[in-house]
Amino acid sequence: MALNRSDLPADVLALLAQGAVIPAHPLALDARRQFDRRRQRALTRYYVDAGAGGLAVGVHTTQFSIREHGLYETVLRSAMEDRLAWSGKPMAMIAGLCGGTAQASGEARTAVALGYHAGLLSLAALAKAPEDELIAHCEAVASEIPIVGFYLQTVVGGPVLSSGFWRRFALIPNALAIKVAPFNRYRTLDVVRGLVDAHAEERVFLYTGNDDHIVLDLALPFTAMRDGQPVSVRFRGGLLGHWSVWTRSAVEQLARIKAELKAGNGSLSPALLALDSRVTDCNAAFFDVANNFHGCIAGCHEVLRRQGLLEGIWCLDPAEGMGAGQSQEIDRVYRVHGDLADDAFVRENLARWLS
Repeated sequence: MALNRSDLPADVLALLAQGAVIPAHPLALDARRQFDRRRQRALTRYYVDAGAGGLAVGVHTTQFSIREHGLYETVLRSAMEDRLAWSGKPMAMIAGLCGGTAQASGEARTAVALGYHAGLLSLAALAKAPEDELIAHCEAVASEIPIVGFYLQTVVGGPVLSSGFWRRFALIPNALAIKVAPFNRYRTLDVVRGLVDAHAEERVFLYTGNDDHIVLDLALPFTAMRDGQPVSVRFRGGLLGHWSVWTRSAVEQLARIKAELKAGNGSLSPALLALDSRVTDCNAAFFDVANNFHGCIAGCHEVLRRQGLLEGIWCLDPAEGMGAGQSQEIDRVYRVHGDLADDAFVRENLARWLS
């Protein structure tokens, strides 16, 4: 049965409109590279207790190859079951959707059957298709589930998309949000322009996926012109691989941004604005920017391993691991930005999450 935006629980829709921290959920594996159910459960419990407003499961950080290994439904089901068993608070549950139209629509039906609220639609498999074909693909998948558009950076397979594409995307009735993650300010503005041109800025929520500019995306207004008048929009929250680690701190940072914006009528302190470069410096280490993002998943695993949430950094692909010098970069980040970590929070709760 198809799911429409109007079917979503009011508290989930309100949460997304207000803005939430939505971590991209990693995949826990054991030393044999088999699914580690216990530690996967611990991760979900960690994100819930850290204050995340949702979870994105089956996305890039979860490893797209869960599909080839027959783990897609297993991983989505475990996150949903563990989240519901651990907490009754409202959370936006978002499933990653990949592949051509038949595959993505099938994954959408699986997600709906498991109780997910929306699908984050990757266009990487159709990266060379014309925009008319991409819009038709989005419309087809949106007939199954509310969709979150995904502007994936080109270095990991995303297509370059025009503001016209995003205008047409925002006009799809079952479009719920857009994760803006091109890691490119020009292309980020293309999304803003498209959203404003579609008169959809109140209906389709912007969520940052720009792990290289998290704080500024959340802090600054983005303005586009419409009919000769400036229209300003804001990112409501973030759906980020970076937020799979130090999640408690991310929740605190988003709350601080919102509080300062409210108290200062939109103005922010220099100290908060300066936080952007510190968070970006951390992301450079976690995402292995020095090696063109080779270790972007394994680096997050390494932080979770150091905290005790994961047993190791194993990925489904044995060739996927940390890049040269990445471990030393994470060491450095811990030395200079350790106050941004949430290690104490994890230590206090780890045994309970692993129980």
